[in-house]
Amino acid sequence: MVNKSSITMEQYVHSTNAQQKLYKRTLLIVLMSQIFGGAGLAAGITVGALLAKDMLGTESFAGLPSALFTLGSALSAFIVGQLSQRLGRRYGLSFGFIAGGIGAIGVIIAANMNSIVLLFLALFVYGAGTSTNLQARYAGTDLANEKQRATATSIAMVATTFGAVAGPNLVTPMGEVAKALNMPALVGPFILAAVAYTLAGLTLFIFLRPDPLLIAKAIAAEQYKQQSKMADASATTNSHVNRIGIFIGALVLVLSHVIMVAIMTMTPIHMQGHGSSLSAIGMVIGLHVAAMYLPSLGTGLLVDKVGRTFVVIASGVILAAAGLVAAFAPGDSLLWLTVALILLGLGWNFGLISGTAIIIDSTTIHSRAKTQGSVDVWVALGGSAGSLLSGIVVAYTSYAILGFIGMYVALLLVSVVVWTKYKAKSNFN
Repeated sequence: MVNKSSITMEQYVHSTNAQQKLYKRTLLIVLMSQIFGGAGLAAGITVGALLAKDMLGTESFAGLPSALFTLGSALSAFIVGQLSQRLGRRYGLSFGFIAGGIGAIGVIIAANMNSIVLLFLALFVYGAGTSTNLQARYAGTDLANEKQRATATSIAMVATTFGAVAGPNLVTPMGEVAKALNMPALVGPFILAAVAYTLAGLTLFIFLRPDPLLIAKAIAAEQYKQQSKMADASATTNSHVNRIGIFIGALVLVLSHVIMVAIMTMTPIHMQGHGSSLSAIGMVIGLHVAAMYLPSLGTGLLVDKVGRTFVVIASGVILAAAGLVAAFAPGDSLLWLTVALILLGLGWNFGLISGTAIIIDSTTIHSRAKTQGSVDVWVALGGSAGSLLSGIVVAYTSYAILGFIGMYVALLLVSVVVWTKYKAKSNFN
């Protein structure tokens, strides 16, 4: 009896038309899941620090919740990358999102029990949703050609916008829902996160078939089989691995993420300390998250058209401007803090999409998911360190100093990329 799945696999391997149809279908499924995933990640960004502050009674460790869920995202990034490489995107991504939903449920229970230990443990698990939301951007690129990669990444990022922007602006309504259930108001967004992350995971598990990464591997295996008939097959295969490109792409992703997380984490605390309401904080964070994701489609096209290096440098310049505006913005100025956070989101967006494209360009399909997961581990660890240190910096100095530090790190990123481009002559562009 003939195996139906093997016939389907053969059809995709030998039919360009079938590959393009699957590519478009994959983008649609990823888009659907990212709408839910975006709503899930917004909870930790908006009220995680505020919840910990209320339970701890001090601002000194206000960055700890963000540090914990970004540390949890580091572990999950590794696990999701390994699962995806071995079993496909469907299993890896659905596992990560559902784990994030379980973590959100844990936060709700911890807040109701007033248990700091359980809160920290739950935030750690909740971080799985954050890293999975980022890794989902890779799923749409598995079947994309070189000129489609940044654009495919950007489509997944744009989809995240819908949920991510709605999430912070639902802080007050979800708080009312939580109070109606006799729970603390700040757990309301985590109720939304629990539902959203679970729906994202189920969407991928049910609909992401056939798995784009497994199909891409089969296509690569067939291409290698054809190349093996040529005398220079080995040289052709190895030439696609660019370790310097991987390093540069990782550096861009890590540093842009550290800057963004550090300043973003302390902004709600800074605003609350100057009398801003939860609604005002939610609006600023919502606009920040919109700037993180909404420009993505244009960013992807820009990266594919004008090159990776140009967009990386633009990212550093915009992040530096964000740090400078944040440093000088009055604590009670909703306008200037909004400008700073919008610039911060846009700079992160430029860095994420250009850095992602560099990583994809520099790897082969046989190790790509594992490499992507490993890079995202460092991204998450950098974010964890940035969020934890940001609380300490603000507690012992000021929010303005934090802005200046972000500016200096962004300028350092620009310097390193320019030096690598023109001195080391990297071929990632």
